[in-house]
Amino acid sequence: MSWTPTREDFDLYMVPNYSPQRVIPVRGEGSRLWDQEGHEYIDFAGGIAVNGLGHAHPALLAALKAQADKVWHLSNVYTNEPALKLARMLVENTFAEKVFFCSSGGEANEAALKMVRRYAFEKFGEHKNKIISFRQSFHGRTLFTVSVGGQPKYSEGFGPIPGGIHHATFNDLDSVDALIGDDTCAVIVEPVQGEGGVMPANQAFLEGLRERCDRHDALLVFDEVQSGMGRSGSLYAYMDYGVTPDVLTSAKALGGGFPIGAVLTTNDIAAVFQPGTHGSTYGGNPLACAVALAAVETISSPEVLEGVASRHALFRQRLEELSEKHGGLFSEVRGMGLLIGAELSEDFRDRGRDILAASIKEGLMLLVAGPNVLRFAPSLIISEEEVNEGMARLDRALATLKA
Repeated sequence: MSWTPTREDFDLYMVPNYSPQRVIPVRGEGSRLWDQEGHEYIDFAGGIAVNGLGHAHPALLAALKAQADKVWHLSNVYTNEPALKLARMLVENTFAEKVFFCSSGGEANEAALKMVRRYAFEKFGEHKNKIISFRQSFHGRTLFTVSVGGQPKYSEGFGPIPGGIHHATFNDLDSVDALIGDDTCAVIVEPVQGEGGVMPANQAFLEGLRERCDRHDALLVFDEVQSGMGRSGSLYAYMDYGVTPDVLTSAKALGGGFPIGAVLTTNDIAAVFQPGTHGSTYGGNPLACAVALAAVETISSPEVLEGVASRHALFRQRLEELSEKHGGLFSEVRGMGLLIGAELSEDFRDRGRDILAASIKEGLMLLVAGPNVLRFAPSLIISEEEVNEGMARLDRALATLKA
């Protein structure tokens, strides 16, 4: 097809549930992208924490090309080598004993939530079905996961929503104590709330959740869709806290840009998913698993994980310098590893999307987490030169916006 689409064609042909920027990227390499006109951009967005190794990483390209010459899809009537190799890799490098594969983070959380309810049903009876989540959390876009997520704007208008779901306050154990009981089947939490403003959990909070779940025979679920796969500086953020969940969900950077999700758990819990209990048409897809295996092997290397800490320090330093230069731009810079949130001060309140638009004009791609938090989720291997150049572009965007 010789036709070249434009941004206007999105409005003409696509359902308007997104409002993308005006530029259309057509090529990427490392932490840089180029649009249809050849303009270059530094990528601080990382596909919303998906492109953990940047664009067109040679290890991922090699894995995809090699598998493309073999088999693309089999369905789960058969297993396949890439899925088994990836499952073994995840088991050997985490707390998990069993893995379930699907196509996205939302699917992974849907499966995890069904799994914990099924486990409680079989072990204790149907009365034990309460799920505790947290306000401002985000767990996906299925009806179940938006209901468990703690942001009503995502579930409004889609009711009636599933019952038995209760929301406590993040980093507040007293609010958990007011809800948890012997009818609780699970507590689900993000070690770092991503969409909720890039809010890391306190150490005592996660330790307290573990203790309370143990006391009430409830399962602890960590949603590491965004915080996992090296984003925190460890393979998964639970390792940084030293708090082990019963179930962990993973996606985004797991496939380095190729769609895949996973649920990690123990033998005992996994046993409730017998044939016919749950499934995923594309779960364990050979192409996805081959790419994901290459991503996990690369990201779990000491060179990549150790580099995250130094890049975090550089991001924080440069953001604090920008804040001071622009009259207290940020009220707080927070996060873990290369998932960083910079909260706008009162003088810049609700200007997040304006900053995004101004940054695009200067050749920089970044994110927001709500209207008041700039979110940075770049490649884990972004160079110091690219960090500094990106910050220079953000500086120019802020100056233009203020003018």
